[in-house]
Amino acid sequence: MTAEPVTAPTAPHTTHAVFNQAPPRRDVNEFTLNTALNEAVDRYAPQAPRDELERLGGLVGSAGFIDDARLANEHGPRLRTHDEWGNRIDDIEFHPSYHRIIGEALRSGAHSHAWANPGPGANVERAARFMLLSQIEPGHACPVSMTHAVVPSLHADRQLADFWLPKVTSHDYDPRRIDPAEKSAVTFGMAMTEKQGGSDIRANTTRAVAAGDHYLITGHKWFCSAPQSDAFLVIAQLDEGPSCFVVPRVLPGGELNTVRIQRLKDKLGNKSNASSEVEFDSTVGWLLGEPGRGVRTIIEMVSRTRLDCVLGTAAGMRQSVAEAAWHARSRAAFGTTLIDAPLMRAVLADLQLEAEAATYASLHLAAAYDDESSDAADFRRLATAVGKYWICKRGPEHAYESLECLGGNGYTESFPLARRYREQPVMAVWEGSGNVIVLDVLRALAREPRTAKSFLGFLETGLGRHADFDSAFESLARSLQSAVEDVSGGDPSALAALQSRGRVLVEKMALLMQSAILFESAPAEVAASFATARLGADRGREYGALPAGVEIDFLVDRA
Repeated sequence: MTAEPVTAPTAPHTTHAVFNQAPPRRDVNEFTLNTALNEAVDRYAPQAPRDELERLGGLVGSAGFIDDARLANEHGPRLRTHDEWGNRIDDIEFHPSYHRIIGEALRSGAHSHAWANPGPGANVERAARFMLLSQIEPGHACPVSMTHAVVPSLHADRQLADFWLPKVTSHDYDPRRIDPAEKSAVTFGMAMTEKQGGSDIRANTTRAVAAGDHYLITGHKWFCSAPQSDAFLVIAQLDEGPSCFVVPRVLPGGELNTVRIQRLKDKLGNKSNASSEVEFDSTVGWLLGEPGRGVRTIIEMVSRTRLDCVLGTAAGMRQSVAEAAWHARSRAAFGTTLIDAPLMRAVLADLQLEAEAATYASLHLAAAYDDESSDAADFRRLATAVGKYWICKRGPEHAYESLECLGGNGYTESFPLARRYREQPVMAVWEGSGNVIVLDVLRALAREPRTAKSFLGFLETGLGRHADFDSAFESLARSLQSAVEDVSGGDPSALAALQSRGRVLVEKMALLMQSAILFESAPAEVAASFATARLGADRGREYGALPAGVEIDFLVDRA
């Protein structure tokens, strides 16, 4: 049989025509498109220069920045313990994309704006910058956050502050590993956690001994965040108890300090950022604060990084719902565009509602750090922990539901929500996972009962706005009063019972706090919808299970 010639099919019969797919979400302005962030900035930092926020929004929404975010995660940090001649170097190599991203963040003041430009709205404006950059690439935010948060702790020692603070607050980025005296800009990390203690810092075994004007530190840290940093805050034991030290990576004169990086952690997410185990072997450090008061010295840093966990989660929620809505506006199924399908609209409205509540709460908390009054300090003592617990805990579920809106595309690494889904849990784990945060709230109620009074005082501003809010407030007020009595009474059985219901208590606190913030600052449609959906008796746990009265169309239009 003679074979007949075969020709390729003509265009109408092609097997691969791309249609009914959303266009790439590239070259957009992530600030101008984020209605909730725009409104919250106007409310809490009306003096903020919008041209700079719009510049940042255009930068992070650009195709180049988005591609750098992908590359920084696909080509994560690599540890080189020794050079080719066998010398110990403990160096970490990053892809150039990572350096471009963190360089943009530091030059924009995402770490230092509030310190360099103090005044009303300073922390809010800094929070907005941090959120915009974290929305697209969250891994680099870890060292940015710690560099921001270290400032209050450094003030515990005048000499150390004079040396480090100008470099910490510089709007520049210098990744060179050289004598810090020769650098105009530095970054800070922290090394507190040990394998036998975790969040229980008092169980740490790392010790320090005096050696002239400095100390020699010996021990092991199970987690050292951002080991490429120029310096770290380290907790080590003195005879007086846990104490805080500044440990530079490079010593004065240029010699490497003995910060031995044993291995990089292979994490679920946060792939662009390095986390490690480190060993200190007579490592040089300088005491920061009083001997035995290390927890007190570092606590303000922890409070600030907890706030950044909330900011990062809110930024991730914005990315998630923005990607989901973008897809739904372009994709058709079962005879309609997804954005017009009632089921999808209910889900998108619910996702947007949660993202807006997180955004407004984030900037409200940031504004509390601009207020030096004692009442603001009492409020943020509880509010930061409460917000950290609930908003960060909601992040992974929010990311998953958004991912599902994209169907199979969402489950692939070609789209950003797979990375976001892996990323969100770190916000809930870092600086205290759920139980640790609940215990911290209960500890504040016991030792600082005025914080409960301040917190309830703020919630009272929401009374009379919505029946579900009023009912939930009355219930919480009774629960808080009972909790304060239990922790102050010292009855072991009462304390155990309180701990067992502690999560429920903190969740109620968080939902009422978010609701009160929305009543104060957000459009009435958003505030009423949140109270109805999250505080009402028929509130649903599934996204999209919204009760009557929620403004679905209004919320979807804002996504």
